[in-house]
Parts: sequence; C-alpha cells; structure tokens
Amino acid sequence: LAWKLALVLEGNRRFVDGRPTLYQQDLDLLHAQTADSQHPFVAILACADSRVPVGLVLDENIGRVFVTRIAGNTATTEVIASLEYAVAMLGVKVIMVMGHTNCGAIGAAIRNAPVPGQISALFAGILPAIHDVGDHDVDAVTREHVLNQVDTLTHASTVVAERVRDRALKVVAAIYDVATGGVALLAPRAENSAPGARAS
Repeated sequence: LAWKLALVLEGNRRFVDGRPTLYQQDLDLLHAQTADSQHPFVAILACADSRVPVGLVLDENIGRVFVTRIAGNTATTEVIASLEYAVAMLGVKVIMVMGHTNCGAIGAAIRNAPVPGQISALFAGILPAIHDVGDHDVDAVTREHVLNQVDTLTHASTVVAERVRDRALKVVAAIYDVATGGVALLAPRAENSAPGARAS
C-alpha cells in the first residue's frame, strides 16, 4: 500500500516542481483504455473548491484517481457509499481525505452566519472540529476536520473498517496548500484516541 501512496505524493511533487507528465499522455489511447472499465489506484475525498483540481495537482490522468468532492470534504452517507464502491468494486487500496488551506466552507461554518438556500447543511459535519479546536483558525479547524473524516470513514463504514483492519486498505489525511500547490500528509491519530480528539 505504501507504494501507491508514494505515487500520489510523487505526482504532486511533479506538479509543484512544474514538470507534470499529465499532458504528455495520449488522450485518445486513455479514452480507449478506460471506456469500458476503470482501475483507479487511489480514492480521494476532497473539497469542491475550484482551486483544488485533484487530478491536476496529483499529475494523474483519466482512469487513475477516483474522486469524491463536497464543499468542506465531509464524509456524508453518499460520499461514504461512493468510497465504499471504489474499495469494494474497483479495488482501491488507498483513500486520501484531502482538505485544503483557506477553505471557504470551513470559514463559513466557523462564522455560522445566515446563508441562503441549503448551504448551512454543510456546517453540521464541520462543527465537531470547530468545537475540538476551540478557536476560529480556519487552517487549524481544517486539519482537525480532515482527521475527523478519516475517523468517520474507518469507523462508520464496515467496508472500509474491515479492509483497514486486514491491512488491505490505508486511509490517510492530507492538506493541500492552495498557495504552493503542495500536498502534505497529516500524522495519524493514535489508535486509542477517540474520534474528535484534537491531534497533537
């Protein structure tokens, strides 16, 4: 599993260094190879923010990355179901929960001001991280929220939990820096830490 995670980080290094290989690939061939099936090596839970184009920042092309996106990168029931599909049906061995710096959804949840339509529905999943961090630092809340979503995936999904327990799947936390383009892994919580506990 470690080599698949290494692929993700190496692709991001190419992106940051300005030497992507993404556009050197034959798109006609990629379409032909993926028209009938897909074989992604990693699944990403990312924010819907337009500054986080997942395939681009990982320097990966069609058929390589299974991406679920929702503002605030929260593991909702539908997102969990999608990631379970990636694991159970597509054979993905690594899930990365990828938050990002200066997240608008996190900032809006912290402010908790009136918003139009159903936007406030995004806030509920972020509130535990705000409570745990105890201040209004967007990036600190984002880091805590990402770790909470890793906990959610590894406890709320039997599909994910069983494979993590069997060491057939790795679920990792990461932050994408919208200013530098870099992806950094977050240290995992200790196994005996309760979900929602603030990471040191």
